[in-house]
Amino acid sequence: MISSFFSKTKPINYIVLTGFLVLFYALSLLLNFGHNIQQIPISLELLALAALLLMVFVINEVVRTEKVTEFSSFAMLFFVLFIIVFDSVLLDKNAIYCALFIFLAVWRLLTIKSIKNVKHKIFDATFLVCVASLFYDWALIFLILVFLVINVYERNVAKNWMVPFVAILSVFILTFGVLRLTGDTSFFADHYRFAFGFLENGFFTQKSILGNVIFISIVGIILSLVFLKVRRKGGGKLIPLRILFLTFLLGAALSFLCKEGAATILIAFFPAAVFITNYLETIKKTRIRELLVVAAIIAPLLLFLTRISQ
Repeated sequence: MISSFFSKTKPINYIVLTGFLVLFYALSLLLNFGHNIQQIPISLELLALAALLLMVFVINEVVRTEKVTEFSSFAMLFFVLFIIVFDSVLLDKNAIYCALFIFLAVWRLLTIKSIKNVKHKIFDATFLVCVASLFYDWALIFLILVFLVINVYERNVAKNWMVPFVAILSVFILTFGVLRLTGDTSFFADHYRFAFGFLENGFFTQKSILGNVIFISIVGIILSLVFLKVRRKGGGKLIPLRILFLTFLLGAALSFLCKEGAATILIAFFPAAVFITNYLETIKKTRIRELLVVAAIIAPLLLFLTRISQ
Protein backbone atom coordinates (compact mmCIF):
# COMPACT_ATOMS: atom_id res chain seq x y z
CA MET A 1 0.00 0.00 0.00
CA ILE A 2 2.80 2.44 0.85
CA SER A 3 4.64 1.88 -2.43
CA SER A 4 1.41 2.33 -4.39
CA PHE A 5 0.76 5.60 -2.53
CA PHE A 6 4.15 7.06 -3.47
CA SER A 7 4.04 5.61 -6.99
CA LYS A 8 1.75 8.52 -7.90
CA THR A 9 2.31 12.25 -7.83
CA LYS A 10 -0.71 14.03 -6.44
CA PRO A 11 -1.07 17.07 -4.18
CA ILE A 12 -1.67 14.74 -1.24
CA ASN A 13 1.79 13.19 -1.71
CA TYR A 14 3.46 16.59 -1.61
CA ILE A 15 1.37 17.62 1.43
CA VAL A 16 2.30 14.43 3.33
CA LEU A 17 6.03 14.80 2.61
CA THR A 18 5.93 18.52 3.41
CA GLY A 19 4.20 17.85 6.72
CA PHE A 20 6.65 15.06 7.50
CA LEU A 21 9.65 17.30 6.78
CA VAL A 22 8.25 20.20 8.83
CA LEU A 23 7.56 17.86 11.78
CA PHE A 24 11.03 16.34 11.61
CA TYR A 25 12.68 19.76 11.30
CA ALA A 26 10.82 20.97 14.41
CA LEU A 27 11.84 17.85 16.38
CA SER A 28 15.43 18.29 15.25
CA LEU A 29 15.41 21.89 16.49
CA LEU A 30 14.07 20.85 19.89
CA LEU A 31 16.78 18.19 20.15
CA ASN A 32 19.61 20.56 19.25
CA PHE A 33 18.49 23.45 21.43
CA GLY A 34 17.27 21.31 24.33
CA HIS A 35 15.72 23.45 27.04
CA ASN A 36 16.92 26.70 25.45
CA ILE A 37 13.90 26.95 23.14
CA GLN A 38 13.80 30.71 23.51
CA GLN A 39 17.23 30.95 21.87
CA ILE A 40 15.93 29.49 18.58
CA PRO A 41 16.20 32.15 15.84
CA ILE A 42 12.72 31.53 14.44
CA SER A 43 13.03 33.72 11.33
CA LEU A 44 16.33 32.11 10.27
CA GLU A 45 15.03 28.60 10.91
CA LEU A 46 11.87 29.29 8.90
CA LEU A 47 14.02 30.55 6.02
CA ALA A 48 16.13 27.37 6.09
CA LEU A 49 12.98 25.22 6.25
CA ALA A 50 11.53 27.11 3.27
CA ALA A 51 14.74 26.37 1.34
CA LEU A 52 14.41 22.65 2.10
CA LEU A 53 10.76 22.62 1.01
CA LEU A 54 11.74 24.41 -2.19
CA MET A 55 14.29 21.65 -2.85
CA VAL A 56 11.52 19.06 -2.55
CA PHE A 57 9.48 21.10 -5.05
CA VAL A 58 12.46 21.28 -7.44
CA ILE A 59 12.89 17.50 -7.31
CA ASN A 60 9.19 17.06 -8.09
CA GLU A 61 9.46 19.45 -11.07
CA VAL A 62 12.59 17.76 -12.42
CA VAL A 63 10.85 14.37 -12.26
CA ARG A 64 7.74 15.80 -13.93
CA THR A 65 9.36 17.84 -16.70
CA GLU A 66 12.68 16.11 -17.39
CA LYS A 67 11.39 12.54 -16.91
CA VAL A 68 14.54 11.30 -15.16
CA THR A 69 12.29 8.76 -13.41
CA GLU A 70 8.75 7.57 -13.88
CA PHE A 71 6.20 10.12 -12.68
CA SER A 72 6.10 9.27 -8.98
CA SER A 73 6.86 10.70 -5.51
CA PHE A 74 9.64 8.26 -4.70
CA ALA A 75 12.46 10.71 -5.45
CA MET A 76 10.94 13.26 -3.06
CA LEU A 77 10.42 10.55 -0.45
CA PHE A 78 14.03 9.35 -0.57
CA PHE A 79 15.32 12.92 -0.40
CA VAL A 80 13.36 13.51 2.82
CA LEU A 81 14.54 10.16 4.23
CA PHE A 82 18.16 11.07 3.52
CA ILE A 83 17.69 14.27 5.54
CA ILE A 84 16.39 12.19 8.47
CA VAL A 85 19.41 9.88 8.31
CA PHE A 86 21.83 12.81 8.04
CA ASP A 87 19.97 15.22 10.30
CA SER A 88 23.23 17.01 11.15
CA VAL A 89 22.99 18.78 7.77
CA LEU A 90 20.16 20.86 9.25
CA LEU A 91 22.62 22.57 11.58
CA ASP A 92 24.62 24.00 8.68
CA LYS A 93 22.45 26.70 7.11
CA ASN A 94 25.15 27.59 4.57
CA ALA A 95 25.01 24.02 3.27
CA ILE A 96 21.22 24.24 2.90
CA TYR A 97 21.34 27.48 0.89
CA CYS A 98 24.30 26.28 -1.16
CA ALA A 99 22.42 23.06 -2.02
CA LEU A 100 19.30 24.99 -3.01
CA PHE A 101 21.14 27.12 -5.57
CA ILE A 102 23.01 24.08 -6.92
CA PHE A 103 19.69 22.24 -7.31
CA LEU A 104 18.26 25.15 -9.28
CA ALA A 105 21.41 25.30 -11.44
CA VAL A 106 21.23 21.57 -12.23
CA TRP A 107 17.55 21.93 -13.12
CA ARG A 108 18.43 24.68 -15.62
CA LEU A 109 21.17 22.50 -17.11
CA LEU A 110 18.79 19.57 -17.53
CA THR A 111 16.38 21.79 -19.49
CA ILE A 112 19.06 22.52 -22.12
CA LYS A 113 18.20 19.24 -23.86
CA SER A 114 15.24 21.03 -25.49
CA ILE A 115 17.82 23.24 -27.34
CA LYS A 116 15.71 26.34 -26.68
CA ASN A 117 17.11 29.54 -25.11
CA VAL A 118 20.36 27.69 -24.50
CA LYS A 119 22.40 30.83 -23.75
CA HIS A 120 19.85 32.00 -21.16
CA LYS A 121 19.91 28.62 -19.44
CA ILE A 122 23.72 28.50 -19.40
CA PHE A 123 23.79 32.01 -17.93
CA ASP A 124 21.19 31.12 -15.28
CA ALA A 125 22.98 27.90 -14.28
CA THR A 126 26.37 29.64 -14.00
CA PHE A 127 24.86 32.56 -12.09
CA LEU A 128 23.23 30.16 -9.60
CA VAL A 129 26.47 28.20 -9.11
CA CYS A 130 28.32 31.44 -8.38
CA VAL A 131 25.64 32.46 -5.86
CA ALA A 132 26.00 29.01 -4.21
CA SER A 133 29.75 29.67 -3.92
CA LEU A 134 29.00 32.67 -1.69
CA PHE A 135 28.05 30.11 0.96
CA TYR A 136 30.87 27.62 0.24
CA ASP A 137 33.81 28.61 -1.96
CA TRP A 138 34.34 25.12 -3.37
CA ALA A 139 30.83 25.17 -4.88
CA LEU A 140 32.54 26.73 -7.89
CA ILE A 141 33.59 23.21 -8.92
CA PHE A 142 30.06 22.88 -10.32
CA LEU A 143 31.18 25.17 -13.13
CA ILE A 144 32.78 21.98 -14.48
CA LEU A 145 29.26 20.63 -14.91
CA VAL A 146 28.19 23.75 -16.83
CA PHE A 147 31.04 23.40 -19.35
CA LEU A 148 30.48 19.65 -19.71
CA VAL A 149 26.81 20.22 -20.54
CA ILE A 150 27.78 22.85 -23.14
CA ASN A 151 30.16 20.27 -24.64
CA VAL A 152 27.37 17.69 -24.81
CA TYR A 153 24.63 19.81 -26.38
CA GLU A 154 26.03 22.80 -28.29
CA ARG A 155 29.79 22.66 -28.36
CA ASN A 156 30.07 24.21 -31.85
CA VAL A 157 28.44 27.52 -30.86
CA ALA A 158 31.35 29.72 -29.71
CA LYS A 159 29.11 32.19 -27.86
CA ASN A 160 27.92 29.45 -25.50
CA TRP A 161 31.44 29.07 -24.14
CA MET A 162 31.61 32.79 -23.35
CA VAL A 163 28.27 33.00 -21.51
CA PRO A 164 29.53 31.45 -18.21
CA PHE A 165 32.23 34.13 -17.94
CA VAL A 166 29.61 36.85 -18.36
CA ALA A 167 27.55 35.26 -15.56
CA ILE A 168 30.60 35.00 -13.29
CA LEU A 169 31.40 38.67 -13.89
CA SER A 170 27.77 39.62 -13.18
CA VAL A 171 27.79 37.90 -9.78
CA PHE A 172 31.14 39.48 -8.94
CA ILE A 173 29.94 43.00 -9.81
CA LEU A 174 26.66 42.63 -7.91
CA THR A 175 28.36 41.13 -4.85
CA PHE A 176 31.13 43.72 -4.89
CA GLY A 177 28.51 46.48 -5.08
CA VAL A 178 26.72 45.15 -1.99
CA LEU A 179 30.03 44.72 -0.15
CA ARG A 180 31.02 48.31 -0.89
CA LEU A 181 27.74 49.51 0.59
CA THR A 182 28.26 47.41 3.72
CA GLY A 183 31.95 48.24 3.96
CA ASP A 184 33.05 44.59 3.90
CA THR A 185 35.20 44.53 0.75
CA SER A 186 37.57 41.93 2.24
CA PHE A 187 34.91 39.22 1.81
CA PHE A 188 36.38 37.77 -1.40
CA ALA A 189 39.89 37.43 0.03
CA ASP A 190 38.60 35.93 3.29
CA HIS A 191 35.99 33.62 1.74
CA TYR A 192 37.56 32.21 -1.43
CA ARG A 193 40.54 30.43 0.11
CA PHE A 194 39.95 26.99 -1.48
CA ALA A 195 41.59 25.09 1.38
CA PHE A 196 41.57 21.28 1.14
CA GLY A 197 39.48 20.07 4.06
CA PHE A 198 40.53 16.43 3.77
CA LEU A 199 44.16 17.44 4.43
CA GLU A 200 43.26 18.78 7.86
CA ASN A 201 44.20 16.69 10.91
CA GLY A 202 41.35 14.59 12.26
CA PHE A 203 39.15 15.21 9.21
CA PHE A 204 38.37 11.54 8.57
CA THR A 205 37.72 10.79 12.24
CA GLN A 206 34.57 12.91 12.20
CA LYS A 207 31.33 10.94 12.55
CA SER A 208 29.70 12.80 9.68
CA ILE A 209 32.56 11.99 7.31
CA LEU A 210 32.29 8.26 8.05
CA GLY A 211 28.54 8.43 7.36
CA ASN A 212 29.22 10.26 4.10
CA VAL A 213 31.67 7.57 2.96
CA ILE A 214 29.14 4.80 3.66
CA PHE A 215 26.39 6.75 1.87
CA ILE A 216 28.58 7.43 -1.20
CA SER A 217 29.64 3.77 -1.39
CA ILE A 218 26.08 2.40 -1.26
CA VAL A 219 24.76 4.92 -3.80
CA GLY A 220 27.78 4.20 -6.02
CA ILE A 221 26.74 0.54 -6.26
CA ILE A 222 23.15 1.51 -7.10
CA LEU A 223 24.43 3.97 -9.74
CA SER A 224 26.30 1.18 -11.50
CA LEU A 225 23.25 -1.09 -11.54
CA VAL A 226 21.01 1.69 -12.90
CA PHE A 227 23.41 2.59 -15.71
CA LEU A 228 23.59 -1.07 -16.76
CA LYS A 229 19.78 -1.19 -17.00
CA VAL A 230 19.46 2.15 -18.82
CA ARG A 231 22.12 1.25 -21.41
CA ARG A 232 20.25 -1.92 -22.29
CA LYS A 233 16.94 -0.11 -22.68
CA GLY A 234 18.34 2.98 -24.43
CA GLY A 235 15.97 5.96 -24.69
CA GLY A 236 16.50 9.61 -23.82
CA LYS A 237 17.27 9.15 -20.10
CA LEU A 238 20.96 8.39 -20.45
CA ILE A 239 22.29 11.96 -20.88
CA PRO A 240 20.16 13.50 -18.05
CA LEU A 241 21.25 10.64 -15.77
CA ARG A 242 24.89 11.29 -16.67
CA ILE A 243 24.42 14.94 -15.68
CA LEU A 244 22.92 13.83 -12.36
CA PHE A 245 25.75 11.32 -11.93
CA LEU A 246 28.28 14.14 -12.26
CA THR A 247 26.19 16.20 -9.82
CA PHE A 248 26.45 13.36 -7.33
CA LEU A 249 30.23 13.07 -7.79
CA LEU A 250 30.76 16.82 -7.41
CA GLY A 251 28.44 16.95 -4.37
CA ALA A 252 30.38 14.10 -2.78
CA ALA A 253 33.68 15.82 -3.60
CA LEU A 254 32.45 19.09 -2.11
CA SER A 255 31.79 17.40 1.25
CA PHE A 256 35.48 16.43 1.39
CA LEU A 257 36.93 19.65 0.00
CA CYS A 258 35.28 21.98 2.51
CA LYS A 259 36.97 21.93 5.90
CA GLU A 260 33.71 22.34 7.82
CA GLY A 261 31.39 21.46 4.98
CA ALA A 262 30.55 17.80 5.55
CA ALA A 263 26.89 18.88 5.47
CA THR A 264 27.28 19.77 1.78
CA ILE A 265 26.65 16.07 1.16
CA LEU A 266 23.06 17.39 1.06
CA ILE A 267 23.76 18.30 -2.59
CA ALA A 268 24.30 14.62 -3.40
CA PHE A 269 20.89 13.66 -1.95
CA PHE A 270 19.04 14.90 -5.04
CA PRO A 271 20.83 12.72 -7.65
CA ALA A 272 21.02 9.83 -5.17
CA ALA A 273 17.23 9.94 -4.72
CA VAL A 274 16.75 9.90 -8.50
CA PHE A 275 19.03 6.89 -8.99
CA ILE A 276 17.50 4.91 -6.13
CA THR A 277 14.07 5.63 -7.60
CA ASN A 278 15.26 4.35 -10.98
CA TYR A 279 16.55 1.19 -9.33
CA LEU A 280 13.26 0.70 -7.48
CA GLU A 281 11.40 0.99 -10.79
CA THR A 282 13.35 -1.98 -12.18
CA ILE A 283 11.85 -4.22 -9.49
CA LYS A 284 8.73 -5.70 -11.03
CA LYS A 285 7.53 -7.82 -8.09
CA THR A 286 5.12 -5.71 -6.07
CA ARG A 287 5.80 -7.46 -2.74
CA ILE A 288 9.56 -6.98 -2.96
CA ARG A 289 9.12 -3.32 -3.90
CA GLU A 290 6.70 -2.86 -1.00
CA LEU A 291 9.15 -4.43 1.47
CA LEU A 292 12.02 -2.25 0.23
CA VAL A 293 9.97 0.95 0.52
CA VAL A 294 8.75 0.04 4.02
CA ALA A 295 12.32 -0.81 5.10
CA ALA A 296 13.59 2.46 3.59
CA ILE A 297 11.06 4.40 5.69
CA ILE A 298 11.42 2.46 8.94
CA ALA A 299 15.24 2.38 9.04
CA PRO A 300 15.75 6.21 9.09
CA LEU A 301 12.99 6.61 11.68
CA LEU A 302 14.62 4.00 13.94
CA LEU A 303 17.99 5.74 13.57
CA PHE A 304 16.40 9.05 14.53
CA LEU A 305 14.63 7.52 17.54
CA THR A 306 17.91 5.94 18.62
CA ARG A 307 19.60 9.35 18.56
CA ILE A 308 16.75 10.82 20.63
CA SER A 309 17.07 8.14 23.29
CA GLN A 310 20.84 8.69 23.71
